[in-house]
Amino acid sequence: MLKKIFPVLTLVIATTTVQAQVFQPRPIPVVDVKDIDGKTVSTSTFNNNGKPMVLDFWATWCKPCVNELTTISDLYSDWQKETGVKILAISVDDARTMSNVKPFVNGKDWDYEVYVDPNGDLKRALNIGAVPYVFLVNGKGEIVSVHTGYAPGDENKLYEEIKKLSSEKAN
Repeated sequence: MLKKIFPVLTLVIATTTVQAQVFQPRPIPVVDVKDIDGKTVSTSTFNNNGKPMVLDFWATWCKPCVNELTTISDLYSDWQKETGVKILAISVDDARTMSNVKPFVNGKDWDYEVYVDPNGDLKRALNIGAVPYVFLVNGKGEIVSVHTGYAPGDENKLYEEIKKLSSEKAN
């Protein structure tokens, strides 16, 4: 009996493992966020004219988030020249700390579009737990991969994915 069950069980486990590794592209949820000046903006307007985008969720109090965005900032102009990628830095600072976001970003001199999700609507819609949390979006506006946490060198892996998306668009 065990000899009959084992091959079936192995197939089920193998199939489950493969399915878990497949990421289904999905659209960016439509919710309102605020730009760095406090103006309400719908995520439906997030667009990069058919080129890849990165949605990078961060907070002023999150050291790995700041390290990631600062590291990418040094590379961003080269990334844009080669791939046309646009990075949207979306702060999850809440109502108590969101007033710190604009001076913080200005002090860092980041060249990103910066938004604030003060009520956590987008964070909830995307089921984000801890930050940093990065979504890679293809030219059709679909989320195609997710990265959580940050360690030095992660930006290189992200850039490789961006280049791959960019070249897929070109073909």
